[in-house]
Amino acid sequence: MPAPIYQVDAFSTTPFAGNPAGVCMLEGRRNADWMQEVAAEMNVSETAFLRPQGETTYRLRWFTPTDEVALCGHATLASAHVLWTDEYASPEAPLHFETASGPLTARRNAGWIWMDFPADPVAPTDPPIPLLNALDGAMPDEVGWSGRDYLVRLQSSETVRALQPDLSALESLDDARGVIVTAPAATNDVDFVSRFFAPRVGVPEDPVTGSAHCALGPYWAAETGRTALTGHQVSKRGGTVRVRLDSPDAERVTLGGQAVTVVEGHLDA
Repeated sequence: MPAPIYQVDAFSTTPFAGNPAGVCMLEGRRNADWMQEVAAEMNVSETAFLRPQGETTYRLRWFTPTDEVALCGHATLASAHVLWTDEYASPEAPLHFETASGPLTARRNAGWIWMDFPADPVAPTDPPIPLLNALDGAMPDEVGWSGRDYLVRLQSSETVRALQPDLSALESLDDARGVIVTAPAATNDVDFVSRFFAPRVGVPEDPVTGSAHCALGPYWAAETGRTALTGHQVSKRGGTVRVRLDSPDAERVTLGGQAVTVVEGHLDA
């Protein structure tokens, strides 16, 4: 039976901005090899696969064009957007996702989708030589490890925007999914800026990375003393992520974003 499939621009209110994600609705089981082939065909940063487990509960998996990943924020946002806007689920009810990173939830409030994710606190670490070599001459103020990614703090938002990292050097970091670069924002409407590079899992630069904000949120909450923050990922497409924590050392982080559907169809394979 054909599977409904969508392309959604996440962390954006307009098409052709934010981070495109595939969302594939499954009625029955499909194996991982098939999902990987679909994700390669979609050729966006991540494609989400949803299989219903109840009225408001879904099994959720995420694939880049080359690998399955354990957590993806923008494709979760895209999934929730599709479930509500195409009336797979009641718009008033929270959504529950069973994932490789444990249970996740999504809720809607005042035009924003809010997702409850595990926090990835950042601990200072000595940067590996390939990471330093990859930074295009930029000298980090601080390097941390989130348990998933390296976080590199640079001197300014302009340094983050101008960075042209050596992707082959980043790809050699086989202990990390990717590298987050960040700095304080230069404007009052945003608290911090970031970019995210993950060539090892088939994503040279991710346009807007929700899961990276599981580390960015706790990091900047500790730096600023504030638990309500707004980040802007300054990739070419760009996008805004709101971050809320109960405290700087909270075990969970709430990520807020918006999304728009740009393609809708059916997968016959």
